Amino acid sequence: MKITTRDAEAFVKAPDPAVRAILVYGPDTGLVSERVVALVEGAAGDLADPFRVADFAAKELLEDPARLVDEAAARSLTGGRRAVRLREADDNLAPLFREFLAPADDSPGDTLASDALIVVEAGDLPARSALRKAFESAKAGAALACYRDDARSLGTVIRETLREFGHEATPDALAHLSVTLGGDRQLSRRELEKLALYKGAESGPIELADAQACVGDSAALSLDDLAYAVAGGAAAEAERALARSLQEGVQPVSALRAVSRHFQRLHLVAGLVDGGLPLDDAVKRLRPSLFWKLAPAFRTQVAAWSLRSLGRALGRLLDAESDCKRGGAPEATICARTLLEIGVNAPSRRRRRGGVGPAEAAPGPSGAGPAPREAR
Repeated sequence: MKITTRDAEAFVKAPDPAVRAILVYGPDTGLVSERVVALVEGAAGDLADPFRVADFAAKELLEDPARLVDEAAARSLTGGRRAVRLREADDNLAPLFREFLAPADDSPGDTLASDALIVVEAGDLPARSALRKAFESAKAGAALACYRDDARSLGTVIRETLREFGHEATPDALAHLSVTLGGDRQLSRRELEKLALYKGAESGPIELADAQACVGDSAALSLDDLAYAVAGGAAAEAERALARSLQEGVQPVSALRAVSRHFQRLHLVAGLVDGGLPLDDAVKRLRPSLFWKLAPAFRTQVAAWSLRSLGRALGRLLDAESDCKRGGAPEATICARTLLEIGVNAPSRRRRRGGVGPAEAAPGPSGAGPAPREAR
C-alpha cells in the first residue's frame, strides 16, 4: 500500500488496522523520525517501554533474519500492543520483507497473526527501490514517504507550532519563516520553539523583526550568498557558497529551491517594472521584505536580467530538481552543474566580459547601483 502525501498525516494518527508493517522513508530525515516516533507511540504508548517496544538496527536483522518473525510474534509481559522499530533500513532487507508480508496462505507460518506493529525507518529511497516495492505491493504493508515541506504544509507547521506556545505570527513574519525553514521538519520545529522562547510572554504577534533576529542560521545565510552569487554571475563565489552550504548539511534540492526563490522574486519585481511600476515601488511589494543590506545587489540583478532570461533560469532550476529526485547522477553534481551554468551565463557576467566594469554589475550583496536592463 502506498500512502499519498495528502493522506499521510491522517494515516500516522490512525493507521489502517490491516497494516502490520510500515516503511517510513524520504529526504526529510526530521519528518521521518517524527512520524516513526508517532507511529510507535500510537501503537505501544511509551517509546521507552522495554516490554512493548523493540528497537534495533537493520544490520542486526541481516545477521539474524529470524528475529523479525520472533519480534512480530512476541507478546508484551505487561499487556498491550507491541511495536518494533527498525532503523537504517535499505534494499538489502527487501527479500526478507517480501516473504514476511506475503499473504498467510503463501507463507510458511502466519507471521501477521501478531498484533505487533513493525515500523521500518529508512533514508531517501528511489522509485525503483526494492524495499519500497515490497511495502507498496503488500496488503499488510504500507510505504509512507516524507518529503520536505512545501509552502502549504510548512505554513501549517509554523502556525501550529507557534500556537502551541501561545503565539501567532504576522503575514510578513510567516513569509520570512517559510523562506528560511522547511529543509528538515525537526530543525524547523526547533527553530520555531527558539523563536517562541525569544518572544516569551510579550504581548502581540511575532513580527518580521522578531523572526529575522531569531531564525536565520549560518546555513540560511550561505544560501543567500549562493543565490546572489548565481544571479550576479559570480561563479567562483557561487562555488564557494555551495560548498559551504553542503558542508553545513544543506541538501542539494534545498540549495536549488533557495536559488529558485530568489529568481522568482527577481521575476516578480522585473514583471512589475516592465508593467510601468518604478523599481523602488516594485521592490517594496516583496514579501517578506528585502533585507536592506541586500537591496543594492537585488536592484542590480533586476536591472540586468530580462523576464525571458529569468524564466529560462527558473525552468533549468526546476528541471535540475526533477533530475535530483529521479536518481541517476549524484544530486550534488546535478546541483553544482546547474547553478554554475546559470551563473556563468548571467547577464552581468556577459557584460563584464564585454568590457563593462564590475562596479556596474556587482554580483553579490555588496553590489553597487543598477546596470542598464537587458533588451526584452
